[in-house]
Amino acid sequence: MSTEYVGQSHTHAEVTAAPVGSCRSCGGPQPRPFLSLGRTPIANRLLRPDDLAEHEPVFPLEVGFCESCTLVQLTHALPAEEIFDADYPYFSSFSDMLCRHAEKHVTELMISRDLGPDSLVVEIASNDGYLLRAFVERGIPVLGIEPSPGPAAAARAAGVPTREDFFNADLARSLVAEGLRADVIIANNVMAHVPDLNSFVEGMSILVADDGIITVENPGVGALLEHTEFDTVYHEHFCYFSTIAVDALMRRHGLHLAGVEEFPELQGGTLRWNLQHAAVDSPQVRERLDRERAAGLDTFDRYASFGDDVRELQAELVTLLRELREHGRTVAAYGAAAKGATLLNSSGITTDLVQYVVDRNVHKQGKYIPGARTPILDPAVLAQRQPDYLLLLAWNVREEIMAQQSTFARRGGKFIVPVPRPVVCAGPLMA
Repeated sequence: MSTEYVGQSHTHAEVTAAPVGSCRSCGGPQPRPFLSLGRTPIANRLLRPDDLAEHEPVFPLEVGFCESCTLVQLTHALPAEEIFDADYPYFSSFSDMLCRHAEKHVTELMISRDLGPDSLVVEIASNDGYLLRAFVERGIPVLGIEPSPGPAAAARAAGVPTREDFFNADLARSLVAEGLRADVIIANNVMAHVPDLNSFVEGMSILVADDGIITVENPGVGALLEHTEFDTVYHEHFCYFSTIAVDALMRRHGLHLAGVEEFPELQGGTLRWNLQHAAVDSPQVRERLDRERAAGLDTFDRYASFGDDVRELQAELVTLLRELREHGRTVAAYGAAAKGATLLNSSGITTDLVQYVVDRNVHKQGKYIPGARTPILDPAVLAQRQPDYLLLLAWNVREEIMAQQSTFARRGGKFIVPVPRPVVCAGPLMA
């Protein structure tokens, strides 16, 4: 399918969203669609002021289910280099919650794997080195692999050796040829971003030592359904994983689940899959697989009604914002995250309803949300032109944001948490 545009400009006309003809994991029949969010721009392609005169390309954003291996995935794909380009704006270090989670993970791995100066930890999609620098500080050799120039440069500046490249089987073979084998491979919030899943997993299987371990984290598709987390769908996320789908994918490449951990408060509900070459009978894994099957995550029927849930949520949120505007109330947003771009664009929310968005990430400030064209400002502006309400686009770190914005709340400001259903509150919510 060719690119569709807002307006008549032919900027980026060479870029197309290709229909997915077969499952990215098992190669089975075309995924069966169950949710369409229309046509949206690339969520992380923030606009500069000079870009506002241009017309943005928009692409189909639709999700389907593979009835052969249960993998949930986009039905159209953009080239990875179009998404993770030189302007890719995500820097992990700006999330306090993520940094705390990473620090705990590092400590646990050092103890459980008895890591020392002769070990090697490789992180795939190491971003700005937010996780690996904790190993560096403890004298553990590391290698980061990060395709985006900005975050990769920030990691090297922080003392984290970083290879600027996409990870796949070919790169893994090159690293092994250089004499590298990883005692630990960490792949956090990256596997969903990979169009060629099989090459990615084959690469991990090649690079990890025979007795090494791989830890993979991604938001679980069960939480996406249960909490109506539709805004976590964007072109950057090619796939949405259940443990059932992960198990099938890994076994195809000689890797086996050794454990599954759940972090309900991280990124809206994250799972960590621990993998190794040797097969092991893990009661924890068996229990997780049984629970997912009982929840219907291996059947299309469980996904079929999700689109109705999403439309209801969007209608409630837009109605709330319109009523606030009609009563003279002002609304801004917090968090220029990719999920925010999906929520705003697929719901038709522009600056007439949400005036601006604030974000701590200095790399995003002064730019605009694609599509909605909402200006991104420094959070300090909230003290100067305080809105009545703050829509939490980054709702996955809502407690962190509310704690940071206690002054906003004391001045009478209220928060709108959009997911799983729009809720107005004056302070932190209980999970």
